[in-house]
Amino acid sequence: MLWYILIGILCLVAGLALGFFIARRYMMTYLKKNPPINEQMLQMMMAQMGMKPSQKKINQMMNAMGKQQEKESKTKKKK
Repeated sequence: MLWYILIGILCLVAGLALGFFIARRYMMTYLKKNPPINEQMLQMMMAQMGMKPSQKKINQMMNAMGKQQEKESKTKKKK
């Protein structure tokens, strides 16, 4: 009887851990493919701050954010 309870608890803990890592991996790939900020959002944010956004400035900011994400993902992989 004790073994059934122990095995059930171990399976529950293993399932929770496995589910956490699978969900984490899925969300990381989803956010990498679909970044939360796109060009339209960036343009709207700049307009709200009183700046007149040019396409060149928007492209520079998008590239800078992309490079920052790549840099963060490389440093996380090294650890």
